[in-house]
Amino acid sequence: MATTTDEFNVPVGCVVLGVDTHGETHHAALVDHLGRHLGDAEFAVTPAGYRGLLAWAQRHGAIVRAGVEGTGSYGAGLARHLHGAGVVVIEVNRPDRSARRMAGKSDPLDAYAAARAVLNGSATGLPKSRAGAVEAIRVLRVARRGAVKARTQTVNQLKALIITAPEDLRERLAGLSLVTLVRVCAQLRPGATGAQLSVVANPALAATKAALRRLARRYQQLTDEIAELDAEIHPLVKATAPQLLALQGVGPEVAGQLLATAGDNPDRLRSEASFAHLCGVAPLPASSGRTRRHRLSRGGDRAANNALYTIVLTRLRLDPRTHAYVARRTAEGLTSKEIVRCLKRHVAREVYRALLGAAAPRLADPLGPLDRT
Repeated sequence: MATTTDEFNVPVGCVVLGVDTHGETHHAALVDHLGRHLGDAEFAVTPAGYRGLLAWAQRHGAIVRAGVEGTGSYGAGLARHLHGAGVVVIEVNRPDRSARRMAGKSDPLDAYAAARAVLNGSATGLPKSRAGAVEAIRVLRVARRGAVKARTQTVNQLKALIITAPEDLRERLAGLSLVTLVRVCAQLRPGATGAQLSVVANPALAATKAALRRLARRYQQLTDEIAELDAEIHPLVKATAPQLLALQGVGPEVAGQLLATAGDNPDRLRSEASFAHLCGVAPLPASSGRTRRHRLSRGGDRAANNALYTIVLTRLRLDPRTHAYVARRTAEGLTSKEIVRCLKRHVAREVYRALLGAAAPRLADPLGPLDRT
């Protein structure tokens, strides 16, 4: 998550808005510059509800900032509305469990907690704008990811049915490549379907053929759907981030994921270190006694982490500079996991510069800055 670095002081007469978001209603609360409660109210999750919430809050004073829970889900629409009205929106995480146990749990309490989190500076994350080409890439990738998952499940079901199929059919389909297997199964003729299965000589064989044909045709349909989505996504990625695609090991799929992670407003990420934390590749200290080391991060956006790992794997195969770095760091005693962590951190630095559209400066010592981690 992006963070701001400027100090935040609420002028006298101004207010801070906090919103606890839900699927059908949002609960809003206001605090003044001293943190005193000014009031709370509930509004519908509709354009009229957004306008009513904003008008209600403005009657108490000028809104300097608004803390909104779930700007990536239930609060996305409200965040866009507030941003369009010129209100600075801050992403607020839900209170930790210990705080909830002490203070209790209700919609007004959560809304006031969101406002106080902004007021005291514990919440400083700027949300994604979700209103540009990157948002278009993200939503198309959601559909593609679902189609890929469904196609994988279809293949697994197809192969599982073949294992238990009657011997003649199993022998006929054994040893075929996936492409050939799908084509042959899609052309199977069951001979009987539905109520007719009860009167054929071998209903199990006919039913297995019918199931295999349906699964194969489903696979073909999903493959066509994925190809259509790729034809829509790849030009968007190329037009949005040509600098990112120019990096070694970055293809349209990897670039699309990294763009979706950063959002339409990557400038909200105030440094490449914050982007590294967002992707879960920031080095975490794991030292004890005389041992001085760092370990892999287990936090952040795991899909973005996987995208960086894909880039590293490609460079480990094809990039001479990476080969030289691995040899040098191995001689220094680093393990394979530690080297991969360093490489992912370096790639995150390059990706961040590309996302901002700035050309990454050539390093005098290849991968030299990684030696500090």
